[in-house]
Amino acid sequence: MLRYLTLRTTTLSAKQGINQSFHSILLRYGFKMNLPNKITIGRMFIAPIFLAIYLAGIEHKFLISAIIFALGAITDALDGRIARKNHIVTNFGKLLDPIADKMLVTAGLLAFMKDGLCSIWFVMIILTRDFAVTSLRMIAAAQNVVIPANIGGKIKTVVQMVSFVVVMVLCEISESFSLGFNMSLISNILMGITALIAVVSGAVYLSDGFKTINFKE
Repeated sequence: MLRYLTLRTTTLSAKQGINQSFHSILLRYGFKMNLPNKITIGRMFIAPIFLAIYLAGIEHKFLISAIIFALGAITDALDGRIARKNHIVTNFGKLLDPIADKMLVTAGLLAFMKDGLCSIWFVMIILTRDFAVTSLRMIAAAQNVVIPANIGGKIKTVVQMVSFVVVMVLCEISESFSLGFNMSLISNILMGITALIAVVSGAVYLSDGFKTINFKE
């Protein structure tokens, strides 16, 4: 019994030490784990949950997936609003927020591509744009420069999130009531619009970013 208590105490102390060390590293680099940042991290976990539910092929998968995806979209609006309202905007949040968005969007694109709801060309365009923007953001971060998302990027994110939810809801309605909607056509039109906005907003972001970053370093 004494050995068990000693082992348990040692284990708890080790866990506390690891947590404290991790937290100190985060603070050292300005990574403050406030409420908005915790919400952002939570959104990163929503992405794989959404994809798992969608690919599981369960009954009413479109409705359940739409609810989960909508929850992720709501957290996207919520974390930034809380951060700005309480004046706790951090560089960590600015860097992590778009990454969490891209994880959720990528999960949606993969799910839609599997069901023929999104052309692989739209997937490639959107992911290439996001990869380029994220790469530039990482280069900037290495120089202690944070390039926040521009208005075009925010519009793109909103259109993407709404499009995904709308398509899944329509799929659920069409499937439940045997309405026979041409969901492939409807979805690809929305994804095409999203891809166009992504290209334009990405070009503007890259143009602004190139003016900010010192590529000689």
